[in-house]
Amino acid sequence: MSSPEYVVCTDSELEQVRRSYFEQKRLGTESIVDLSKELFCRLIRNTMCNMISIARATKDARYPTRPEVNAMAKRLVEYYPMLKDWGHVAKKLMKRLSNERSPKKGTPTAKKQRRDVGEITTSDYDGDSSASTVILEQSPVRASTPVQHLDSSDECGLGDVLDSQKSQARHFKTLQEMCRSKKPNKASVTHLLNLEFQARRRFITSDTLREQDRPSKILEAYSCFKDLDHVLDELQRIIQPNNAHYISEMRKRWDDFYSKVQFYGVMKKVMKPPKTLDGVEHAAAVFRTLPLLFPSSTMPPKKLGASSEAVFHVLTASEDPDAYLRQRPLSCPVLLVDEDNCMIAIGNTPVTTFDRKKFHEGLLYLLGYYYCLHLTYPKFIATLLSVLQTEVLQDSLHDRDLTASYKKAIAEWRSFIE
Repeated sequence: MSSPEYVVCTDSELEQVRRSYFEQKRLGTESIVDLSKELFCRLIRNTMCNMISIARATKDARYPTRPEVNAMAKRLVEYYPMLKDWGHVAKKLMKRLSNERSPKKGTPTAKKQRRDVGEITTSDYDGDSSASTVILEQSPVRASTPVQHLDSSDECGLGDVLDSQKSQARHFKTLQEMCRSKKPNKASVTHLLNLEFQARRRFITSDTLREQDRPSKILEAYSCFKDLDHVLDELQRIIQPNNAHYISEMRKRWDDFYSKVQFYGVMKKVMKPPKTLDGVEHAAAVFRTLPLLFPSSTMPPKKLGASSEAVFHVLTASEDPDAYLRQRPLSCPVLLVDEDNCMIAIGNTPVTTFDRKKFHEGLLYLLGYYYCLHLTYPKFIATLLSVLQTEVLQDSLHDRDLTASYKKAIAEWRSFIE
C-alpha cells in the first residue's frame, strides 16, 4: 500500500504559541505555555482533513491508516512540544477520522434532524470558527459584543478584515466558555486574551459604552477580569506589550516608591516617622498621606470627606460593606479593608477580594482596573494617580494630569528622590 507524504498543519496563531514555548524554554519556564482547547481542536481538525484529502487522492483512494495516524501524532508532538502526549493526539486524530469516513454500503445511517443555525448550542463547539462566529453574530447584544468593533479602517483588505472578525469571534466565544468553568486554566485564558486584545480594546474604548455602564458591561463580557492576575496582565498588554518582565519591574518600582514616599511625607510634615514598612495600619497611613503629598487643585465632594476615601476605606466592625457602597457618592474603583481580607469594588458592586497581607499593593490593583476598564480619574485625585502613572507604571502613551498642581508635585518629588 502506497504511503503518501503528509504535511504538518500550522498557522500564525499556532506558530505564535510555538515561538512562545521555545522562548520560555530558554528561561526554564516552558511548563506555563499550553495550547488552548480551541487551537488544539483546530490543529486536529485541519491535520486530519489534510491527511484524508492526500490519502484519498492516491490510486487506492483510501483513508489514512492507524500507523500513519500514529506517525503523524508523533510528528506533531515533535513540532508542537507543548502537546507532550502523542498517544492522546493519536486518539483525537482517530476519533476525527471516524467522523469523517464515508459510511459503508448497506449500513443504515440515522437521519440527522436538521437544526436551525440559531439553535446551535455550546456543547456542539469543537473549535470550528464558522459555528462560533454564527452564534456571536446572532447574539441579541451584538452592539455590545467585543468582536464587532473591528472595522475596515485597518490597513488591510476587506477579506483580511472578515477573517480577523471570524478569528476574534472564535477567540471570544472560546474565552467565554472557558471562564464559565469552575477552574479555568489561567494559561489558556491568558493566551486567548493575548489573541483577542485588539478587538477587546476597540470594544472597551468605543463610544457604545457609557462611562457609568462600562465596568458592568465589560465584566459581564470578560468575567476573567475579576482575577487580579488577569487585570495586571492586561495592564502590561496596554502599556508595554513586548516586555515579559513588566509586572515584576512595576512591583519593584512600587516598592521603591512606597518606601521613599514615607520619608517624603515626614519631610513634608504630613506623616509621622515610619516605625515599620509592613502592616495594614501603616499602609493605610501611607495611603491617607498620598493625596496630601500630591494634591489636586479640585476639592473632593463634601459627602466623601477626605480625598483618600476615593482610594480606600477601612471598615469598622459595625459597618456593612454593601451599605457603605450604596451611600458612596463615587463610582470609581475603591479598596475596602475589613478584619478578614481586602475587597475591590467599582460603583456599588464588589468585584474581587485578596489577602490583607497584599493591601500595600492595593493601589497597583486599582490602577490596573482604571486601565483595564478604561475609566477616567476623579479630578480631585488626578494628580496623585498621574504621578503613579508616570513614576510607577512608566506609562508615556496615555494622557495625564497636566495642570499646574501636577507639574509642581512631580517636580518636587523628583527633586526629593534625587
